[in-house]
Amino acid sequence: MNSLQLADYMVFLVYFFIVAGYGYSVYIRKKTQLISASHDYFLAEGSLTWWAIGTSLIASNISSEQFIAMSGNGFKMGLAIATYEWMAALTLIIVAVFFIPVYLKNKIYTMPQFLSERYNENVAMIMAVFWLLLYVIVNLTSILYLGALAINGISGIDLTLCMYGLAFFAIVIALGGMKVIGYTDVVQVVFLIFGGLVTTYLALDKVAELNGQSGVVQGFNYMMNQSGDHFHMIFKKDNPNFPSLPGLTVLLGGMWIVNLNYWGCNQYITQRALGADLKTARSGILFAAFLKLLMPVIVVLPGIAAFVIYSKGGLQTEMLGPDGVMNPDRSYPVLLNLLPVGLKGLSFAALTAAVVASLAGKVNSISTIFTLDIYKNKLNVDATEKKLVQIGKLTVLVSMFIAVLIAPMLGIDKKGGFEFIQEYTGFVSPGIFAMFILGFFWKKTSSNAAMFATIGGFVLSVIFKFLPNIMNLEFLSSSGFATLVEQEDKSMVYEIPFLDRMGFVFVICVLLMILISLIDEKNGSKAKGLEIDSKMFNVSKGFAVGAMIICGILVALYSVFW
Repeated sequence: MNSLQLADYMVFLVYFFIVAGYGYSVYIRKKTQLISASHDYFLAEGSLTWWAIGTSLIASNISSEQFIAMSGNGFKMGLAIATYEWMAALTLIIVAVFFIPVYLKNKIYTMPQFLSERYNENVAMIMAVFWLLLYVIVNLTSILYLGALAINGISGIDLTLCMYGLAFFAIVIALGGMKVIGYTDVVQVVFLIFGGLVTTYLALDKVAELNGQSGVVQGFNYMMNQSGDHFHMIFKKDNPNFPSLPGLTVLLGGMWIVNLNYWGCNQYITQRALGADLKTARSGILFAAFLKLLMPVIVVLPGIAAFVIYSKGGLQTEMLGPDGVMNPDRSYPVLLNLLPVGLKGLSFAALTAAVVASLAGKVNSISTIFTLDIYKNKLNVDATEKKLVQIGKLTVLVSMFIAVLIAPMLGIDKKGGFEFIQEYTGFVSPGIFAMFILGFFWKKTSSNAAMFATIGGFVLSVIFKFLPNIMNLEFLSSSGFATLVEQEDKSMVYEIPFLDRMGFVFVICVLLMILISLIDEKNGSKAKGLEIDSKMFNVSKGFAVGAMIICGILVALYSVFW
């Protein structure tokens, strides 16, 4: 039954009024201070605590992409998809130690500003426009579409109405600026984690009932016994899911590019820490890394539970999409519909919290880039602080309006939402990450090299995507570099797994950027370096202990589920 009862709506309304009321109180409290200043509005400069930064990072990251699409991958391939989450925990430590100090030392507030100060205005403007297009047309719309799709599947509310509701809720929060977003995210994460854990608990209990038992431990053990192949972190080449997570490449290859680019070179994420001092920013990021360890319990295990129930003859009709074909992305909404009244409302609120927090965070980043990097630099260089805040709020409204118009046109292919988003974002990630990492740590990196990474990285990704099939390079398959992949029309084509492809493109970009930079230096061109002091990479004892604990947990997890 795809509907909510009165008790569910009451639970959801409690969540809504708590978040809206708390957000309004934060707005009123801060309004008397520096709310008219642009840096205060966009970055909450100096006012976010470490726990607000950490929870805001998670709230912005965890959305329908994880709850729906990653849970769907849990149904399809099992615990291995959790490597995105667990590797992210390690990535956050690296970002806190090596990336954030560079940004804060050089007073970097936006990613285009970094490119402008490190390279030149042309590189910065191209990437600013690119990021705006990517964030609005791809990210914002996909969050809105997948979120509305999930809520529609749970509540039965019209899909378009779900989109309007999510957009309105996100706008209410986003118009308050980063302070309101940051502190309301704390409440959002409480609902997200608590509601998510309740869903996981009840899903495992449902699995235990299949064996005539009850309880989480019994349910988990039964899942392990009945679907042992869903509890391997590293796939062998004969596994049908190998193209998605190609063996040890997950630990040694393209997965690093996915995570480091997302967590370290992404306005949407780094913005939470850019207004804080180094100690607070690092503490917040470390807290987010601990929360990341918990995410697979909330978003992956329910997908595996749905698989076990499905394989035992349950959910046969519920898992079918509109086309009558079994759709793994339906696993999380289907599980929510199995929950009792009241608890279903709590889990519904958790899902909504994840979507709304991500929408608000994304639209705030869009507003920041447009206002500070395009409007302030090119359209109105003499704009007052008050005017910048007004433009920022207008950008929030316009970008969300565009997303609402585009979102209904979206459709996700057979790979599932999460993998679809990861693969096609990966067309640009290697070049962008190469441009950032060399810009950080090699002073000779030139503007021409950065321009090549911007355009050449994308071109190389396209070549590596389609060349094996066009040339029918069977030897790539026999040598382990390519695999046969079934297309929607049932035809088989040779493809290089996209994580491997990202690794190859990144290495080529770095090598060619070094070559271009050396040629530019020989021709008399001088590159602009950043202010870097090796002492800025020193960490406190507390941070070091926390990082070691996270590393130890990760080693234990991969040892158990290898």
